[in-house]
Amino acid sequence: MEPVMLQVWQRAFRRLHRTLILPKRFDSGCAEQAAVPASAPSYGSKPVLLVSRLYQPSNLRDVALDSRLPGEMSCKSQRLMQQAGLIHPSSPGCYYYLPATVRSMEKLVRVIDQEMQGIGGQKLDMPSLCSADLWKTSERWDLMGKELFRLKDRHGADYCLGPTHEEAVTTLVAHQATLSYRQLPLLLYQITRKFRDEPKPKFGLLRGREFYMKDMYSFDVSEEAAHQTYESVCQAYTRLFARLGLRCVQVQADTGNIGGKLSHEFQLPADIGEDRLLVCGSCSFSANVETMSSDQSNCPQCETGKLVESKGIEVGHTFYLGKKYSHIFKATFSNAQNKPAVADMGCYGLGVTRILAAAVEVMSTEEGIRWPGLIAPYQVCVLPPKKGSKVDEATLLAEELVQALGETLPHLRGEVVLDDRTQMTIGKRLKDASKLGYPYVIVVGQGALEETPRFEVICQQTGETVFLSRDGLLDLLGRVETI
Repeated sequence: MEPVMLQVWQRAFRRLHRTLILPKRFDSGCAEQAAVPASAPSYGSKPVLLVSRLYQPSNLRDVALDSRLPGEMSCKSQRLMQQAGLIHPSSPGCYYYLPATVRSMEKLVRVIDQEMQGIGGQKLDMPSLCSADLWKTSERWDLMGKELFRLKDRHGADYCLGPTHEEAVTTLVAHQATLSYRQLPLLLYQITRKFRDEPKPKFGLLRGREFYMKDMYSFDVSEEAAHQTYESVCQAYTRLFARLGLRCVQVQADTGNIGGKLSHEFQLPADIGEDRLLVCGSCSFSANVETMSSDQSNCPQCETGKLVESKGIEVGHTFYLGKKYSHIFKATFSNAQNKPAVADMGCYGLGVTRILAAAVEVMSTEEGIRWPGLIAPYQVCVLPPKKGSKVDEATLLAEELVQALGETLPHLRGEVVLDDRTQMTIGKRLKDASKLGYPYVIVVGQGALEETPRFEVICQQTGETVFLSRDGLLDLLGRVETI
């Protein structure tokens, strides 16, 4: 790696000797896929990602408390995400997800895909527009009440916007008349928009009317096999949250209007959480308070430990459904005796946008966002000096550094941005970088011009500031995990 960086510095200094006039900034297209004009320098095969080109309009970021939509309540994640220009309210419970948020969400989806496909999940996509006939067949059309967004088509037929897809997926599987026990367990999942007519949407992405969710449905040959699938999904959820660096608690929960015989929630402990949890201090038992008797204080598992109440944000939910839906919709398979048998089912949800907001809620400071490193929109932000300062010539080195990091560390391609707003002071841009939550901020100043270049690196997750040589910088960033 050293020879590559040495060539970068030699090339940069040759340019500096030729001229002290700084190159023009790129000024076409969007940050990631903009074509560089023929008249503009390219510094390699890809254009440099510039903060000035990222779509985060300042008028969307100036969010005061009195600018909230009627009926909404503020929390840390909502305030920080709006002030950073990551989300913008559209109507109560609905948001624009701006480009940085979409990048983070797409990374989270890739992590989810890895974990779900790692246990045999197969991804599909089902219609959001669901026939009322299916919901009436399962008797949930009336059970769900006002939570369903209902509508009629031009022919007067009733539909709803899907909050969940048990009916739809079971009907799909029931249409396969040749399903064999050898094909089970069958795990089908999707990641898509869901809709719920919340009476009081609040807390930004934590409780909305339109949101992204991963929902998976399993079909097994028996109750025993279904419980094994259930456990494998719970283990995958545990791995997922561990990879994100989030402390998640699996608690016993009520089955609610989904139904079934067994249910667990995955909760992130947080003061803003709307769920009340009971956790034993002596063993692994934990439960949602709604599943316990109101006067119970002793642990029902170890019988000696005391139950302590805390609050949590629900980010995942698993259900063992048994034959509730498969019996109604006749989702059968051919068993080992070549006779039809009804499949045992489970369903498993993850709130994708809720995980994003909950992670921001529990990890961030009051002044700035802190992302799980794996799903931060961008990993590195490079700050050149202010225009006209005594070390103005280090600007070219900053631009070269951005390009070189992508060339030298392939996993960082597309993950390094240059804050080219050099009309602003370093201090103001550092404050902005803290708000946006780049895991690593590199200040290119006087130290970069020394015979042995040094870079100031702020590690925002830990709050540490270190001064590193070229090799030290490459070693640090070489260990950054990306997806």
